[in-house]
Amino acid sequence: MTAPTDPGTTAAALLPLLGGADNVTSVAHCMTRLRVGLRDRTLVRDAEVRAHPAVLGVVQDEETYQIVLGPGTVARVTPEFEALLVTARGEAVRAAQKARNATPGKLFLRRVANVFVPLIPALIGCGIIAGLNGLLVNLRWLPGLTPALTAVASGFMALIAVFVGHNTAKEFGGTPILGGAVAAVIVYAGVTNVHVLGHQLAPGQGGVLGALAAAALATRVEKWCRRRVPEALDVLVTPTVTVLVPGLVTLFGLMLVAGAVSTAIGDAADWLLGNAGAAAGFVLGGLFLPLVMLGLHQALIPIHTTLIEQQGSTVLLPILAMAGAGQVGAAAAVYVRLRHRTDLRRTIRSAMPAGLLGVGEPLIYGVSLPLGRPFVTACVGGAFGGGFIGLLGMLGDTVGSTAIGPSGWALFPLLHGGDGGPALTTVAVYAGGLLTGYVAGFLATWFFGLGEAALNEPAATPPPAP
Repeated sequence: MTAPTDPGTTAAALLPLLGGADNVTSVAHCMTRLRVGLRDRTLVRDAEVRAHPAVLGVVQDEETYQIVLGPGTVARVTPEFEALLVTARGEAVRAAQKARNATPGKLFLRRVANVFVPLIPALIGCGIIAGLNGLLVNLRWLPGLTPALTAVASGFMALIAVFVGHNTAKEFGGTPILGGAVAAVIVYAGVTNVHVLGHQLAPGQGGVLGALAAAALATRVEKWCRRRVPEALDVLVTPTVTVLVPGLVTLFGLMLVAGAVSTAIGDAADWLLGNAGAAAGFVLGGLFLPLVMLGLHQALIPIHTTLIEQQGSTVLLPILAMAGAGQVGAAAAVYVRLRHRTDLRRTIRSAMPAGLLGVGEPLIYGVSLPLGRPFVTACVGGAFGGGFIGLLGMLGDTVGSTAIGPSGWALFPLLHGGDGGPALTTVAVYAGGLLTGYVAGFLATWFFGLGEAALNEPAATPPPAP
């Protein structure tokens, strides 16, 4: 077994394999992948990249060369990789990153995701503490400790609007602290003294969506002021106007509108599970893998966050996590059926542990997508798993997650049931959904996912030793 390398060593090893610093035009990362823009892809030593011990897989799309490193690892390797580029070519790399090619819609979704992704570690940490606290409360253990755990778990969520405002301003080119200051209006207890159109405002009304809109408006106002206010007055006038104007707009408009939208999202989620749980789960679980491939899943991040803020958990994430279960089942069928494909079986063995923990890219791009039909049957498995959880939710056994990011088995510590904590019934329903996804993905792939071409295709010939 190869010993894991440190992030700096991994970055230093990958850069020359990508053609060197001059061949890199942009660098970014998501939860699991290092996304690199390249001038000339023929300079990439693809086989050596894939063979690196830290690399779980490689994805090539029209815009970027994506190296799957896994959650946690990619967040540590990317800064080291960028530091190497800055050393080699200076600050021009950062300008190239901003100019990377992207459609307006995907670019907007990516920027919105960039606002929320940095919040995920806090959501996970606080979510696990909340789940543990709910368990202790249900069992009536340590009653002197549970109020303290409640405070620790809830403090971040009480002020999440401020963090969203800070990140929004940072992402859209404004001053982060001003974005946070405007968003703080939403959670200020004194808003109860403000009446708009006969309605008394409530602290937190509008939530993260209101904070996102308020900080985006503040950034526009700030940029307008920077262009027009004389330099001698800028330090006084610009911050004041940036906080005052968007702050008033937030109080007298955005909080009402965003509050109505947030309420509608919560009501829609409740209605779906209560009235069309099985059908909704089937559709959502079946379509999530294609959404991930198109990058459209990023639009769900604010919705998840809104549900967590509003209801304490997102009921959508456990359903969407079933897509990964279908993928695992499909990969297992490929492994058992294509015994002659030692190359595929080797990839599946190395990628299956990550797949069970919810990191599906190595299995998707290394196994099911290249084969074609197994990707479709993996979606079928996800649909049946999502339908199972949706059906049980429709019958009253709802399953939610107190955080976003983890999936698969990694979601168990974050489960949230209708009674508050990760009760045995909640765990059983989620486990049943995973099992359904595994079995459905396996059977669909076994019977329909492997045509004659796949069954008769010879194993790939290993490259000659250097």
